[in-house]
Order: sequence, then C-alpha cells, then structure tokens
Amino acid sequence: MKYYSLNKKAANVSFKDAVIKGLAPDKGLYFPEQITPLSKAFFENIDRLSHSEIAFEAIKQFVSPEIPTDVLKTIIEETLSFDFPVVEFNKNISTLELFHGPTMAFKDVGARFMARCLGYFNKNNNNEVTVLVATSGDTGAAVANGFLGVKNVKVVILYPSGKVSAIQEKQLTTHGQNISALEVKGTFDDCQAMVKTAFLDKKLTDMMQLTSANSINVARWLPQLFYFMFAYRRLHKKHKDLVFSVPSGNFGNVCAGIMAQQLGLPIKHFIASNNDNNVVTKYLRTALYKPEPSVQTISNAMDVGDPSNFIRIQELYKNNFETLKENLSSFSFSNKETKAAMLEIYNRYNYVADPHGAVGYLGCKAYLEKNPTAYCVFFETAHPTKFLDIVEAVVKKEQVLPPQIKSVMGKIKEAITIVTYEDLKHYLLNS
Repeated sequence: MKYYSLNKKAANVSFKDAVIKGLAPDKGLYFPEQITPLSKAFFENIDRLSHSEIAFEAIKQFVSPEIPTDVLKTIIEETLSFDFPVVEFNKNISTLELFHGPTMAFKDVGARFMARCLGYFNKNNNNEVTVLVATSGDTGAAVANGFLGVKNVKVVILYPSGKVSAIQEKQLTTHGQNISALEVKGTFDDCQAMVKTAFLDKKLTDMMQLTSANSINVARWLPQLFYFMFAYRRLHKKHKDLVFSVPSGNFGNVCAGIMAQQLGLPIKHFIASNNDNNVVTKYLRTALYKPEPSVQTISNAMDVGDPSNFIRIQELYKNNFETLKENLSSFSFSNKETKAAMLEIYNRYNYVADPHGAVGYLGCKAYLEKNPTAYCVFFETAHPTKFLDIVEAVVKKEQVLPPQIKSVMGKIKEAITIVTYEDLKHYLLNS
C-alpha cells in the first residue's frame, strides 16, 4: 500500500515511511491510495471470528507488504490482549467500553499497534527515532505505556499545564526510561502546533528522525476502525441500522469508523459528539469550517479547536459536503449538560460514565429524538476513575480504583516546563 499527502505536494510513500515520517514534507496528513472493501462473506461470518481475526482482515491491506503476515498477526494479538464489552442500556442505546487496556483509555489500541510496528521497522536499525506527541490527556498515557522500553525509540510528550486530570498527568509523567514529559504553559492546540512546527523545522529534522504518535500518524489512527467491527459483531443479529455516537476531539476515532464503513461495514450513521469545542458541529450547520481557540472543559480529551483528522473525513467523502452530512451528524453539549447526563446514566442505569462517554450518550439521545427507531452505540472512551474528582462529585459515591490506576497514584511526577516552540527545540537538540 502506498500513502499520499492530503496536501498533494509530496511524493507517495510506503506504510513504513508514512509511520516513520508521521507528517508529509508538505505538512499534509498521509492517506492510503486505495481502500478495497472486504468481501461480503467476511461480514456474513463475522460472528465466527475472534477480535484478532477480524482486526487482521480489516487492516492487512493497509500495512502490506512492509509487515509480513506472521508478524502482523503477532502485533495484533499483543495489541488486543483485553476485552471490548458492550453494555446495553435500553432498547435504543448501548455503550462499547474501550477502557480495559493498560492505561484505561481507547487510545491503548492505536498506541500499542503503532509501537509494535515501529519496533519491527527499527529492529535492525541503530538510529534513534524520536516520537513527538501532543496530548490532551489520554494519548500521552497510552503512548508512554505502549513505547516504554522500545529499542532505539525516545518518546517526548507535550501536555497542557493544568488541563489534564491528576491521574492522566501521573500516567504520562512517571515512567522514566525512554519517556520524557514536557508541561506546556498553554492549551492542547499550542502543544499540537509545536509538534507540527518541529516536523517542518529542517534544522531539527536534519539532526534527528522525528515521528508522531498522535492520530495524525496512520499507524495510530487506522487500528481504531477495529472498535466499530467489534461492536457490529456483538450487535448486528439483534439490531440493524447501527448508529455510532463518538466523543470527538481530534476526530481520529470517528474518522476510523468511516474507514470501516468504506470497507463495507454496514453502519447507518455517525454522530460526532462534541463538548464546547464544536468547530465541526458549526461546520455541519453552516458549511463553513473555521478553527477556533480551544476552551477548557471537564471532557478534556476533546478540548480541540482545530481537529487534525477532519480533513481525512472530507477526503473519505470526496469533499462532498452533502454526502458528508448524510453520513455524519454533530451535536455540542456544555459541562452542565454533561454532568446532568452522568447523573442520569448513574440513576437510571446504575452505570458510572466518564465525562467523555456522557457526551457520547447525549449525542445518542439527540439523534434519537428525530430517529426514534435507530439503535445507537456510544463509545465509553476512558475509565471513570481517570476523572475521579468530577465523577465522585456528580454521582456522590466513592469509586473503587482499578489496579491500572492504583499503580501510578504514589509515583513522583517528572516533567520539564516549556512555554515556546524555541523551548521545545532547545530541549530536543540538547537532551
């Protein structure tokens, strides 16, 4: 498979090069040259397949021939070493839990898959690769865990000071070894802008090999299409016309779902559920895409004012606004509405949701108002104890910490504070 830049001003590259480069030289995101739908028999027999077998069939075209079949199967087995349960709420709504991995967030799958791909590409290479990643919380934790100890790979995580939860901060600042954390005096958008600037800084890239582990990287983004197939496998016999409500920040998850749809997965509709960072909600109403400064909310992983992956969604629908709108709705919800939804979910279904999942639940409810016969699955993207203060204040009940969270609570934070891109550059050149 070859990948082209969405800015169309750079040479096409292999999967390996797309993973290692992260971003094309013309600043564009990489995108596969072709998407070949899976066979009808695959979907007819999906109940008989394991998660690993489904994932292998879904992604093999995108990584061939750089990753051999046996290696890919091992990578997938190691990546998907935990479950993805579906919890049904009522006749119209269920949730897919994506938080059973080592850092208790959906990003564990993409981070583990990418780390193993990069580890394979780098196994006979003594040149160091620096993975530069911006995070609004969960990405950094998943990347730190996934890349910990990977040979000849150094990870540098940028996160916005005071804008991640206490547990998220522990998860990305306490590893040591090949993982470093930089605390940025600014927003997630500032962190992401620094990362993008670094990739385009020739003085920097002449001296070191940089790659990204944000969902701009194809190896981080593509594995997220597995979730939609796993949910379909669990639900399709009982429920037709599945609709997915995806809490959306950088839009990698919902974009991966649209990839699954392009592969033939029978998805009726997507909902991008936003907090007050609602650039796409406004776009679908006005047809004008206008990035805005991000604002801080209680669902911090979605505090993105210029979502990188939206350009991929436009490409998947061939930049046709009407086709995009037929397949994607978007709703925006405030902190007050999010807290009310968390309480409603707890009181009505005896289920504790994190703030991001609650936004997804609200997206389901908004869609069902005009589509009452639909069956809507929202993503529970992180374990509620990652947002302990918010969750306990809403449900008025002390939460039991799972082992993954307990293991980081007593560790000492190690982070370097930076303010400007020049601070980042100085750190990279001198660390």
